[in-house]
Amino acid sequence: MLIGLLLFLTSSRSVVLASHDAVIQPNFSGHAVLHTGPVLPDVRVDPPGFLGVDIRLGKTDARSTDELVQRYAAIAGQPEGQVAKVTGALRDMAISAALRGGVLALPPVVGWVLVGAARRRELASRVHPPHVALGVVVTVLIGLALWQPWTGDDDVVDEHREWMPLAEFLGPDVPLPDEADGVEVSGDVTTVQTRRLIESAVDTYDTSKSFYADAADAAAELGLRTPVEGDTVVAFVSDRHDNIGMDPVARAIADAAGATAVFDGGDDTSSGNTWEAFSLDSVTEAFDGLDRWGVAGNHDHGDFVHSYLADHGWTMLDGEIVEGPGGTTLLGVDDPRSSGLGNWRDETGLSFEEVGTRITDVACAAEERVTTLLVHDANLGDEALRRGCVDLVIGGHLHERSGPERIVGENGEVGYSYTTGTAGGAAYAIALGSKPRRPAQVSLVTYHGGEPVGIQWVTLQTDGDFEIGNYVPLHLPENQPDIVEETDQPGRSGN
Repeated sequence: MLIGLLLFLTSSRSVVLASHDAVIQPNFSGHAVLHTGPVLPDVRVDPPGFLGVDIRLGKTDARSTDELVQRYAAIAGQPEGQVAKVTGALRDMAISAALRGGVLALPPVVGWVLVGAARRRELASRVHPPHVALGVVVTVLIGLALWQPWTGDDDVVDEHREWMPLAEFLGPDVPLPDEADGVEVSGDVTTVQTRRLIESAVDTYDTSKSFYADAADAAAELGLRTPVEGDTVVAFVSDRHDNIGMDPVARAIADAAGATAVFDGGDDTSSGNTWEAFSLDSVTEAFDGLDRWGVAGNHDHGDFVHSYLADHGWTMLDGEIVEGPGGTTLLGVDDPRSSGLGNWRDETGLSFEEVGTRITDVACAAEERVTTLLVHDANLGDEALRRGCVDLVIGGHLHERSGPERIVGENGEVGYSYTTGTAGGAAYAIALGSKPRRPAQVSLVTYHGGEPVGIQWVTLQTDGDFEIGNYVPLHLPENQPDIVEETDQPGRSGN
């Protein structure tokens, strides 16, 4: 146990945290200390329990200190994903240290048992005081050689910094939210010049936390369609573009609608870089406990987003039919523009149109009809609908809602195409901020008896009000007109 504890306290783990390369190390200080570097002040809070953690931030791709501080503020407004990441890393480190400690402790125990009591007494009888003294001297010399106390280091500048409450650091003119109680900072003269940035970040944090917290509370009370027995409701989000503030709101909408699963249509990031892991951590934590499927969007460049989500509990679709929610069949593929390669399994260099044809071929060749085709851009499923091989194609990409559009295929089969709006309220490639830049939308897809039977959308306006779309039933009888009749009336709820 002691060996495992020593290994745990001397171990460290590299992670991507708060858009930085970071190194975390556990300790028993009882403090969580965030070392931000030479310009910004270090931050300290007291987490519950006796365990502490030292977090040292490394490189980031932020273009300015102001941009970096605003990122911190937005992430602090929705920290659950980052907290879960650090907690998970510490748990993995503890388990690893315990296992390694057990392995290291096992040989002496096995040797002790194998030697036996009689042999141990015989060996002990041969040990005399000079042998013991020699052993002590050798042990001390080895310890001194490893320690080398004669090679002293200079005093570390950081040791002379004093911790002070954030309120004292900023001064009495800066109002702080209640959550800032217990937050301490440590800085020197260089950080005095950063007070303006910190003040701005506090304002961004306060605005973001209040806006999205109020929106999540209001979302929980929305009068959405109540699922009937046998229904399976899936929350559909797309084009989050790093806006982690909307994640708890989207989860509240999902819970209010009785959703048990979530579809992610991609563009969770602005560029697919590793620094945006905070966004993937957030959406993963927000929808914890639900069944989760997803694809990568055109802004999720490379394979990082797909691989990261797949490693964190998401079923990422790759052109093969899988079992979907509510006894359905589900097919999907990453946007071919996401990597610049347009890969299709082992083949490269395919265009958007070619990938659309390939995914259609898979759907049309299936033994069991494909219920849902999940893609980033619904246009990727146009051919599948035209050939009548899928019930429902859903996507995002446009940042505006479109459909559901009823399409009769060449074989007489009916399918629907639906595009949801941006879940992050994104006007551009990145939506991180204190409020959504444009209306943010979550769509709710209902399945019954293994088929899609209806869609409803919910939109959070930039002023904090909600607009509730009509529940639109799907799979109307063949003798009904192609224009879908809507049920209920759209509602508007103030925050």
